[in-house]
Order: sequence, then structure tokens, then C-alpha cells
Amino acid sequence: MTDFLAEKRAEIEQRLRELKEEQRALEAAAAALASVESGRGSGAPRERTSPPRRRRRAASGAPTGRRRGRPRGSGTRGNQALALVQSKPGITIPELAEAMGIKQNYLYRVMPQLQEDGKVAKRGRGWHPVDPTGTPAPAVPAPEAAPAFEMPGTPGAPA
Repeated sequence: MTDFLAEKRAEIEQRLRELKEEQRALEAAAAALASVESGRGSGAPRERTSPPRRRRRAASGAPTGRRRGRPRGSGTRGNQALALVQSKPGITIPELAEAMGIKQNYLYRVMPQLQEDGKVAKRGRGWHPVDPTGTPAPAVPAPEAAPAFEMPGTPGAPA
């Protein structure tokens, strides 16, 4: 039994040596491939062809003073919401979201920004356009209630 175990141990050690040699060969091939892909050839130092890039932020993580992305208020969703408010004064955020085919939570960010920009005003649950002078457009008057109908022959009914 000990001869069997010693024989198997020797086979395993031999296979490990073969695998280590294969690993070295594969690593050398990978390094050669990487140098060809980068265009450096074998072991040639890399030359910079363009000036170094400037860092956008200071090392401390402080902003550079510029805001990333597009300017605030230039989005089409804000313009689309404003057009809906102008065409339908008193429209609510759920109605806006349904008309625009988007989720309400996005409009809870867009509409206060439009209000801050002086383009809309909120009255109750509804949003109303603001005219160019900065005053909110007048509220759409509620339809007048029809006079109560009284049955003929009752006191106070028209004759």
C-alpha cells in the first residue's frame, strides 16, 4: 500500500512540474500579446503621443467650479411639462405624468425647478403657468352652479 501511495505522490509532483512549465509559457505568450496589442513591440518603453490629461478634480476631491452634465432647465421634460401646464392650467403631477408617459417622482423634481425659475406656480394640488411679468395666471373660474330647480306648486317656485 505504501508503494502505491508513493507512486501516486510521484505522479502528482511530476504533473505539477509540467503544469508550472506550461503556466510560464502561457504567461510569456500573454505578455508578448499584450506588447503587440499596445504597439510597443517587445520591451520597448512606451512613448506618450498626446499631452497628459488634466485632472478634473483636485486631489482632495474638491470640485473645479463647473457643474457636470447639461445646464439645468434645458431638459425636454421640463419644456414638455411647461407646455402641458400652459395648455391645461391646474393640472396635477399625476395627470402630468400620465400625459407624458413617465413616472410621477421625476416630476416632483422638475416642477419645483420650473417654479423656482418663475415659469409655473402651484396652487393647491395644481400647477398654473406664470405670465411673462411674473404674476401667476388667473385661476380658471369654476363653472357657476345652476340655480336650484324647484318643483312648480311649491312655495318660492316661479309661477
